[in-house]
Amino acid sequence: MPRKAHLLLVDDDPNTLASLSRAFRMAGHEVTVCDNATRAVEALRSETFDLVFSDVIMPGKTGLDLLEEMKSLGIKTPIIMISGQANIEMAVRATKLGALDFLEKPLSTDKLLLTIENALRITRLENENQELRRKIGKHELVGGGAAMKKLSSEIERVATSETRVCILGETGTGKELVARAIHEKSARKDNAFVTLNCAAVPAELIESALFGHEKGSFTGAAAKHLGKFEQAEGGTLFLDEIGDMPLAMQAKLLRVLEEGEVERVGGDKPIRVNVRVLVATHRDLENLVKENGFRQDLFHRVYVFPLRVPPLRERKEDMPQLLEHFASQVASQNGWKQKSFDEEAVEALQQYSWPGNVREFRNVVERLILLSEGELVNADDVKLVLPGYTSKTADNGVGAGTNHHETGTLAERSEAFERETLISEIRRQNFHMTNVARALGLERSHLYKKCQQLGIDLQAIRKPA
Repeated sequence: MPRKAHLLLVDDDPNTLASLSRAFRMAGHEVTVCDNATRAVEALRSETFDLVFSDVIMPGKTGLDLLEEMKSLGIKTPIIMISGQANIEMAVRATKLGALDFLEKPLSTDKLLLTIENALRITRLENENQELRRKIGKHELVGGGAAMKKLSSEIERVATSETRVCILGETGTGKELVARAIHEKSARKDNAFVTLNCAAVPAELIESALFGHEKGSFTGAAAKHLGKFEQAEGGTLFLDEIGDMPLAMQAKLLRVLEEGEVERVGGDKPIRVNVRVLVATHRDLENLVKENGFRQDLFHRVYVFPLRVPPLRERKEDMPQLLEHFASQVASQNGWKQKSFDEEAVEALQQYSWPGNVREFRNVVERLILLSEGELVNADDVKLVLPGYTSKTADNGVGAGTNHHETGTLAERSEAFERETLISEIRRQNFHMTNVARALGLERSHLYKKCQQLGIDLQAIRKPA
């Protein structure tokens, strides 16, 4: 049964107030009515409401003025705007100011009641998400070793500025966590943190994803869509794997960074945006520039403050703390009993090279807690779970018994090790690539790219080794 809500209805038309309040009360909701925005602010200061409905065009303060005042006062009650004189500019401004929805008069009672139900569900999910983050520290940077202390210091130094940051690091090191930490410590922390993985969006859709599109601008564009820049208004936009952004799109992104304006696909006028852009990549941007794979002018725009996230193999002193953190997190998320790890298990985990970094580490911890028989995870459990584990793993993760990658440059040895690890896990998972990606903490699309980069022929390795 839908939850009953306490609603605040703001409109200068007494007939609208009477009809809507009657409909809401008949549905079981509690309603407070105000005939102007000033009284609405007084009500919001003295009472708690689940949702506000406000007309836009009113004498004195408008509904948009009410939105701005609520924002300045830190009143986070969701608000839905209603108007009989709506236009696109008005709707865009209301959305940027934080309106949950924008409805045009005349209003259908059934649609209004459904809007209330949806708004309450969204609010509940947001509250549950915040509580879950608080409990399990999903976005927490964990570790007190020298490398993490240096990283934390750099985050503190750059967060309070508007400096553009380029976060560098291997896949799975936690680049998005670093971006979130910068946002949370910045003056923009009360506004949106929006992300886009440039490698995960098809080239033909990335412009719409970033800048949005107008209704009918292309086949399938059934409604207007706000892009990531507009969604992040006043806040932070994190562009992950920017090194994989198509060159044509790089030119358009450069213009936005220079002009502070976006233009929707199918639009005919620029839209001002106030967004801090953070980028990240696992690739060497400087080499990409030399190889004409990344625009030099865009490189100079985004590579103002490079911030390197260390791989897990360089911060093994943090593994006990990470282990405790992830074990608690996994148990809480799944409702499992908390398990402990003995010293030999911790040592075995520290000896592994972790090509998938912290993401792989967390996945392995979850697998160990799920598969281990007793309440104490031991080294034998670890050896069964880790791919290609040997008891004499060297600091660089190369097994003493293998000779496939004991010669050559560091890059050549690392590539050989990555190739062996991938082949081993692919065979272990019986060529189920989704499971392989999950086990190694990779995106499925990135797994296929990695196989291509390393020259792994999936058909060829199906043959007996």
